[in-house]
Amino acid sequence: MTAIAGSVFTAAQFNTFLRDNLSECPAAKATTPGAHFAVSATNQVAERIPQQQSVNTSESTSSTSFADLATTGPTVTVTTGSSALIFATAEIGNSTASAPGRVGVDITGATTETPDGNHVLRQESSGTAEFQRCTVARLHTALTPGVNVFKLMYAVVGVSTATFGTRNIAVIPF
Repeated sequence: MTAIAGSVFTAAQFNTFLRDNLSECPAAKATTPGAHFAVSATNQVAERIPQQQSVNTSESTSSTSFADLATTGPTVTVTTGSSALIFATAEIGNSTASAPGRVGVDITGATTETPDGNHVLRQESSGTAEFQRCTVARLHTALTPGVNVFKLMYAVVGVSTATFGTRNIAVIPF
């Protein structure tokens, strides 16, 4: 709409060109404290809500394939665009030197991705039963937009038992 001197600005024009446009601003769409906005398409923004969960139970596995521990997770469900920043943290101790425990992120929902050896946190020790606090951050830029579920899973390399405690996942969606 172009304003012209002396013309009448009607209620319908006000609603169409002012009120409705202001309703599309991020401040008008904000509903959740702590959320942020990401561009979801040309001239569109979407509210994104970071999530985190912790499991403080200390448990072990001897599995050389990524598997759940007795207490599954931690797990978070997040609505993402095509990217998210993923943080995984755990205390890891091994029963055998140089047989590291590994923590990977399993993704289900709009995206399906199992943990692999490339994007894991891994503890290497020179002795046995050395507990170390380990953290890994990954900017994942190949997600399918939508609701994605992120869950930590656990494995060891070689013949060993690894113990995992104070496990945490945090996901900041974009």
